[in-house]
Amino acid sequence: MKQNKYDDKAFFAAYEKMPRSVKGLAGAGEWHVLKALLPDMRGKAVLDLGCGFGWHCRYAREQQARSVVGVDLSEKMLEKAREKTNDPFISYLNMAIEDIDFPRAQFDVVISSLAFHYIKSFRPICKNVYDCLKAEGTVVFSVEHPIFTSRHQQDWCYDDQGNRQHWPVDHYQSEGRRETSFLAEHVIKYHRTLSTYINELIEAGFRINAVKEPTPSEDMSALSQEMKDEWRRPMFLIISAQKP
Repeated sequence: MKQNKYDDKAFFAAYEKMPRSVKGLAGAGEWHVLKALLPDMRGKAVLDLGCGFGWHCRYAREQQARSVVGVDLSEKMLEKAREKTNDPFISYLNMAIEDIDFPRAQFDVVISSLAFHYIKSFRPICKNVYDCLKAEGTVVFSVEHPIFTSRHQQDWCYDDQGNRQHWPVDHYQSEGRRETSFLAEHVIKYHRTLSTYINELIEAGFRINAVKEPTPSEDMSALSQEMKDEWRRPMFLIISAQKP
């Protein structure tokens, strides 16, 4: 059974209060890097995998995308996305990313934000995305960085006064399931190495355009010590790849 924590009432209530849920793309520390990697979307057909509240879908239309399809497993996520969307050229589908089966060469651009690390196998995703992209189509996606996901306890090491000492990395080469905590709830993520992300894209036929390990913008870093600490280790990985 595919994991769907976001339809849990308590979990969703906590998620709604996160800065990226309240402020949208402006509240996402990695957005300025992901945005710079997106191709020109004018007149393009766009697919957003794990679309959540639909922020990236609406952004694509602001950039004059011809049509946008957002996919998410959570009905609560899609309910919010539809509430925030007033655009006949954006459609939302309630399904798991693993289950997509679009016609070949339907989309020009595929976007995914912080979703693939919840999925057990990356290889089928690469194949499905490759198949549904047109020639010269682009996929841009973010995941939690492998340095972040390597351990079950995805947290800092603290001293006796509660100060953050360092970010521990262990079992990095041991890929697979990680049982961890997010928003005070038990969640399952899947750790894979940086080389696996890159090589499975290459094996699917993609050409890698860029690999980024984003830090928060200077404006966001000035907001809190927590944001400043994001400079101490990578939390996100963003990859842009193209179908030849």
